[in-house]
Amino acid sequence: MSALRPSEGLPLFPAGERCLPSMLRRQAAKFGAKTLVQAGERRWSFAETPDVAARAAGRLAKAGIGVGDRVALMCSNRAEFIEIFLGCGWLGAVLVPINTASRGAQLQHILTNSGARLLVIEAELLGSLDFVELDALPLEGIWLIDEPRDGVSPPALAQFLPALGTAVAAALPRPDDLLAILYTSGTTGLSKGVCCPQAQYFWWGHHTAHLLDIGEQDVLCTTLPLFHTNALNTFFQALIAGATAIFEPRFSASGFWDGLVRSGATVTYLLGAMVPILLSRPPGAEERQHRTRVALAPGVPGHFLDAFVERSGIRLLDGYGSTETNFVIGTKIDRQRAGYMGCVCPGFAARVVDADGRDAPDGEPGELILRADEPLAFARGYFAAPDKTAEAWRGGWFHSGDRVIRDRDGYFKFVDRLKDAIRRRGENISSFEVEQVLLSHPEIATAAVFPVQSELAEDEVMAAIVRQPDSRLSEVDLIRFCEPRMPYFAVPRFIEFCEALPATENGKIQKYKLRERGVTPRTWDREAAGIKISRR
Repeated sequence: MSALRPSEGLPLFPAGERCLPSMLRRQAAKFGAKTLVQAGERRWSFAETPDVAARAAGRLAKAGIGVGDRVALMCSNRAEFIEIFLGCGWLGAVLVPINTASRGAQLQHILTNSGARLLVIEAELLGSLDFVELDALPLEGIWLIDEPRDGVSPPALAQFLPALGTAVAAALPRPDDLLAILYTSGTTGLSKGVCCPQAQYFWWGHHTAHLLDIGEQDVLCTTLPLFHTNALNTFFQALIAGATAIFEPRFSASGFWDGLVRSGATVTYLLGAMVPILLSRPPGAEERQHRTRVALAPGVPGHFLDAFVERSGIRLLDGYGSTETNFVIGTKIDRQRAGYMGCVCPGFAARVVDADGRDAPDGEPGELILRADEPLAFARGYFAAPDKTAEAWRGGWFHSGDRVIRDRDGYFKFVDRLKDAIRRRGENISSFEVEQVLLSHPEIATAAVFPVQSELAEDEVMAAIVRQPDSRLSEVDLIRFCEPRMPYFAVPRFIEFCEALPATENGKIQKYKLRERGVTPRTWDREAAGIKISRR
């Protein structure tokens, strides 16, 4: 392994200053009135941002939030998200950003497991709490962003988001103190809270800015949600490199190019299916009217790269990272190979191992396991889940659960997940959590959820279901049952009612047989049936 070293043109902060308050103050002194971050109509300069953080921390402190307390946040890409995030980082509290599509059992689990004392939520997302037992949670308060719609009654704990408070001194968190807990869907169990220390995001921003060649002149524009690592990383890229980060409300294929032009973006961010979605639209002049030179675009199939560059002029940079790790595998764009994620970045080590933990030969698929020279470049484990932490970080290596191939030149290619995780629209979907919702329906005897390939080179959710005797449950009825109880992107597209599911002698469902069989002539397709899913 090679030692971590400063990337050309980027500051390598002293180890004790790799935390948000120290970085904010240092860069404020350096870049002054230059814009650091913009969300919607609001923007803050480098010089203003420490005061915003201190006043946001004062608001939290007045409500009794202190060092180490968890603050849950359900909010889209808007200024209030930035305020809460900055306030937590300044105060030493821990941000728990929650996917705005979460609801039902998944949301109950996240709020319970995290032990959040405060929930900050957009008023239009209050419906997400309909199937959450608030009385069973450790929540002591709920802050509402905006007025609820007519007819919507806020919970008894709710009050409107207070104004920013009196500035308080930074808590001077250590680089190993938690900055955030991000919940990521598992494969066979409940969502796990990834414990992300302050310094992990320093290294995220440092490595990503290096590989994208981000400098003071750049404007970074993302439509990806702030409740995911990718967009939070964008903030730190800008902070470290002296660039500007602009957060658009959401991804829209019809509005994507106009957003790049409007923002003056030089760098943007895409995931998986977003590229084929953009390419599926008729070519237009707007695809060349921007000044964007590069997009971080992990997971885009190699055969889309040339077509996207030809139409838009934007080069796509692949790479590998996860919420638990960092930008571990990647390369500068002029060394990129189509279909490959890149090579191991300086400061990290990667191995490809077989089922027995032995190194697989180059060219042979195996599980990707990872290690960092700097211990705080990776997450610290899973919150309140020592067994899951020990399992994933066994032997001093993080076991990714991803099957990859390493070629003899050191380039890595992604193959698939080892287990039955589902990846759709940039979201990880736990088959277990979807199955729990299905099995809660009184007319379902058993169910298995698994991925099938879509026309957009990503997964679609399929469910094979055995109904109770004499059940008349229809596919449409089941979809309507699922909508309020799970994220919209997890609602199955394909449903097949079966007499029985393939199983082992001891009754364990053999999902690999279902995956191999995939969509059959008996399978019902929600999209073909014209059934729309509500995102509310």
